[in-house]
Amino acid sequence: MDRFPAVALLGPRQVGKTTLARQIAQQRSSLYLDLESPADRARLQEPELFLSRHRHQLVILDEVQRLPGLFQVLRGVIDANRLAGHRSGQFLLLGAASVELIRQSSESLSGRIYYLELSGLSVLELGAEATEPLWIRGGFPDSVQAPDEASSSIWREQFIRTYLERDIPQLGPRIPAETLRRFWTMLAHSQAGLLNAAALGRALGVDGKTIRHYLDLLVDLLLVRQLQPLHANTGKRLVKAPKIYVRDSGLVHTLLGLDSADAVLGHPVAGASWEGYVLETLLTLMPQHCQPFFYRTAGGAEIDLVIDHPGGERWAIEVKRSLMPALSRGFHQARADLHPQHCFVVIPCEGSFPMAPGVEAVGLAELAAHLAG
Repeated sequence: MDRFPAVALLGPRQVGKTTLARQIAQQRSSLYLDLESPADRARLQEPELFLSRHRHQLVILDEVQRLPGLFQVLRGVIDANRLAGHRSGQFLLLGAASVELIRQSSESLSGRIYYLELSGLSVLELGAEATEPLWIRGGFPDSVQAPDEASSSIWREQFIRTYLERDIPQLGPRIPAETLRRFWTMLAHSQAGLLNAAALGRALGVDGKTIRHYLDLLVDLLLVRQLQPLHANTGKRLVKAPKIYVRDSGLVHTLLGLDSADAVLGHPVAGASWEGYVLETLLTLMPQHCQPFFYRTAGGAEIDLVIDHPGGERWAIEVKRSLMPALSRGFHQARADLHPQHCFVVIPCEGSFPMAPGVEAVGLAELAAHLAG
């Protein structure tokens, strides 16, 4: 972090940015300002004068999207600090991700800022024994660490309401909260499915362009992920539409009214939800410059996740919600098309075992550690 004059940590609200900031504040001399606090915002009425007095400290600005005009001031302060010999580790900016926030910060702080996307808690942080609780409750700290399932479910419902009714309008878009919730819920019902903008538009009574706008908004806010298809030169007709995932599995379950592990396991979405949880875990932990895709042909060859590493190495990963998984004909066809160096099948238990020559069944925590390492 000290390599950069300003580091922006972006993610959905309550993902743990404030906790991380306070841990950093305890480790070094710093000043923490919460820009949702009227008292802290008042301290920045003359921001250039105030911030210049703290050039020897790390200044942490939480919920920075509340004062977007601050970026222009930060540029001058950063440059003045650089001339004084303080070249890095000057500011830590925390905020909910939005296209407008990133645009304003990149325009004002070009060459002076580095972005880090914060995801929820993972099995590498909580251990393999937390795999199922993380899947059922999602990765938001207050949800997965709640004392019981009911408290976790209530927290997630309040998060959804607050995000739709307060946070998203603060970021600019003027979309009725009920409309956006219906759209979000529809995506949860079709978790891990191919995007069909026309069908979604008919269900909501809007056109495809509006659906794309809603989807882009949720993607930009780090609430939904689009996984693009791999366009390999295999001579076969390939699927062109992306797959859509609500990124936090706990939110999937709350949007669908599933408030306990038993409710999730008894619902048809369980397999797709598990797939989404596994993919999100792996994609947030994979090294930089890796490229993720899925592979599917019109003939039925399919692999849930393909990760291309910078050196040319390719991993093929299939996700199964079964202790005794079977490899489909489509998987073998896809493997023959892509020639991956490593093939894994993620299963909902710890340990690993060979399933076929060159194919290993493995628990999520073990594969996540292998990928991250």
